[in-house]
Amino acid sequence: MKTIVIKCGGSVIDQLTSEFFTSLKRLKNKGYQLVFVHGGGPDINEMLDYFQVKAAFHNGLRKTTKEALEIVEMVLSGKTNRKLVQLLREHDLNGIGLNGTDNNCINASLIDEEKLGLVGEVSQVNIRLLSSLLEENLIPVLTPLGITEDGRKLNINADYVASAVAKYLHAEQCLFVTDVAGILIDGELQARMAQEEITHYINTGQINGGMIPKVTSAIAALESGLNSVMIISGKKQFFDGEELIGTKIVVKEGIVE
Repeated sequence: MKTIVIKCGGSVIDQLTSEFFTSLKRLKNKGYQLVFVHGGGPDINEMLDYFQVKAAFHNGLRKTTKEALEIVEMVLSGKTNRKLVQLLREHDLNGIGLNGTDNNCINASLIDEEKLGLVGEVSQVNIRLLSSLLEENLIPVLTPLGITEDGRKLNINADYVASAVAKYLHAEQCLFVTDVAGILIDGELQARMAQEEITHYINTGQINGGMIPKVTSAIAALESGLNSVMIISGKKQFFDGEELIGTKIVVKEGIVE
């Protein structure tokens, strides 16, 4: 089973275009099964503000109290997930929404409860559940929530969930959906870059601004054990029927993917 995992940040979902969904259909027509993992940052922050729950971060990870986690889950499962599943439906694609805690889909362990609260890392993925859905030609749409062995729900960085799902499913590729076509150097789209090249261009300032968190998310996925990931656009075509369009990021040059 050829599988592609697609990570879509909460801020990007509202920017997805018909061209993006056409590319998804082309992938399906080529025999690929798809799995989505999504975030919900902007909506979560808005709701935390509404309920006057202070949002705090530590090393880029949201510090999650029990009160905050209830809101995080409410937004991810009740709003963001529904929105993405509905968008798939509107484009004749069969999405099925899943909370990462459903049927122990995403098993997790605490990172550091004292510093981060109820924030976890993926310890295992229920590939039997996901595979059964893929065999029914459904597109699982996962929230980045996990559950511990003793039943505690944890908030997990969506980038890490996507990379873990890709690793456990032996996916062909893990795609990071952004609002740009890929990495641009001097205005030119880079089809392929190694991790050390990206570090160099960040240091020279040629990768800057909002592009930095996009590439650091992709690099974090590589550090989880994937050989390559790809940055694509959610605002235009990213698959022409033959090739993916964007920037493939590899651990180092010489790796053939």
